[in-house]
Amino acid sequence: MKMEAHRPCRVLGGALFCALSSSMTFAAPTLSPQIPFDVTVTTPVSLDSLQQNFDQLSWQTFIALNWPAQANGNPAAGTQIGKQDGATVWESWRESYQIFLPKGQPPAGWNTAPAIPKACEGLKPGRLLQQMGKVPDVLDEFIQPFQSGPLVDQNGVYTRNEIVVNQSMFNDITSKGLYSVEGQQAYLTKNQNNHVAFSCGSNKTQQVGAVMVKASWKVLGGNDQRSRFHTVDALVYTPGNSDPTRGPIVAESCKAEPVGLVGLHIVHKTAGAPQWVWSTFEHVDNAPEKTTPLKQRKGPYLFYNVTSSTPANQPPARPWNPAVKATPSQIVRVIPLTAATKTLNASYQKLLRTVNANSVWANYQLISTQWPTQPATDCELPSPTNPLGSPAPTFLANTTLETFIQGSVPQTSSSCMECHNNATTRVTQNPRTAFADFTYLLERAQSSKGTGSKP
Repeated sequence: MKMEAHRPCRVLGGALFCALSSSMTFAAPTLSPQIPFDVTVTTPVSLDSLQQNFDQLSWQTFIALNWPAQANGNPAAGTQIGKQDGATVWESWRESYQIFLPKGQPPAGWNTAPAIPKACEGLKPGRLLQQMGKVPDVLDEFIQPFQSGPLVDQNGVYTRNEIVVNQSMFNDITSKGLYSVEGQQAYLTKNQNNHVAFSCGSNKTQQVGAVMVKASWKVLGGNDQRSRFHTVDALVYTPGNSDPTRGPIVAESCKAEPVGLVGLHIVHKTAGAPQWVWSTFEHVDNAPEKTTPLKQRKGPYLFYNVTSSTPANQPPARPWNPAVKATPSQIVRVIPLTAATKTLNASYQKLLRTVNANSVWANYQLISTQWPTQPATDCELPSPTNPLGSPAPTFLANTTLETFIQGSVPQTSSSCMECHNNATTRVTQNPRTAFADFTYLLERAQSSKGTGSKP
């Protein structure tokens, strides 16, 4: 169903919604540990109101995922987000390196503690920030989309990334055997529908569907105000590389260091958005907007220096070597936040400060939410005629995760759904014959015959 210019309509959860007026009212922000099951649509409906509805979903999900967690990862009862900084719900989820193991071995159970590299043994315990393998220039998880380059903070240190999934998505991967190349082949052969589908959340069933989180962290140096960040103790691990044809020679290393959260993608599959809801958040100090006049860029920023002559938004010079200090990146936000998003951010930041005037979570902001204006009608089946579902907004980028592909150029600038529509399994690199439901994670699967080989 197409959105009419004069009276936008949308099918959501089987119901047809159409805009009747331009006046919009929305529910007041709330703080809850419950991850939303799906978007809540307010009437009358328009493209603007739906964007606001999905932005509300983003903030509600951000709050729930960053709620203080018990030892088992469940939200801590009787406490509020932001009273003090500590372990969050999503940080108990399974990291990609725990799921896609060498030789396609099955991952350990959900509650099994992850192993750490030998280089990290004996150090202060912490969250393992690990690269997934040896690729050109040594990097993996901190190489950004299209291998456009790593991000370097103002201390000359590379940021580190990780990808985690919730238990719903973990269960989908393990029960369907998608953690190995052979398992993916068997699944596709059995289902004969040329694609993988993860579970959708639904307000009707009161179930949370598949959720992925991609986080970016910066090592906190002496000049960083740690009280402004959600901070964790981390084991910052760099795999060694002794092959000069694959990048600079780097010794394996592991350091116990405090890191601060600077970027957070949340990708949530729901019945109202089977092409997933793509929410992205950043630390408010990351970078200025390109449209902000130079004299008003006061900072200090984490990835921008007002006195630097380095060209903006350019990847660092090769070779990329995380073992040595690098020239800091000079980053600006290409697409500014909308007025409506800034207003919504302010309302949630204000609410967070009612719990704690110095809440670290009040230092984060929603950049935007991408969602399908024409969603697939079946959670299991992508639309054959419009697989992307006509995403809104067309472009979306996080300055810490799509740093160097920001903008509004089709096929070049960052669009979450446009990019992930090309995701495949490890069985084949053709998305038409092995579509991986908008996630590249399945390409990390290995074969029992050896890394990267196919059956």
